[in-house]
Amino acid sequence: MPKQLLLLWAIICSGIITYFCLTDSSNLPAVANIPNIDKIVHFCFHFGFTISWILFFKKELKGKAPDDYKAYLISFIFSVFFGITIEILQSVFTTTRAADVRDILANTIGATIGLFTAIALKKQIDRI
Repeated sequence: MPKQLLLLWAIICSGIITYFCLTDSSNLPAVANIPNIDKIVHFCFHFGFTISWILFFKKELKGKAPDDYKAYLISFIFSVFFGITIEILQSVFTTTRAADVRDILANTIGATIGLFTAIALKKQIDRI
């Protein structure tokens, strides 16, 4: 798969996450009354975010990186810092949202599980 397409996909995923995390919460569809559903959403967002960026960076760094796992590390760190940044932006630029350390924890757990899933599926990822 061309790296430009993987980059486009990762940017689209990042944009969707940014939109849903920074938009006025009253504009979002109501979700079933499931306890901590927002934490599950944060987990899923960063699981997908991390894998999307791993796919791109694996292609971008192919043959350039001395360490095969550099793409994994870059994507994980990017996901964690992206999540922290979004939480800060929520408290600064929105009136219906607030920064939440538990959201950062859910983001980090999602990124971690995404990282380990990608490592477990390394052979399949290398073929993309």
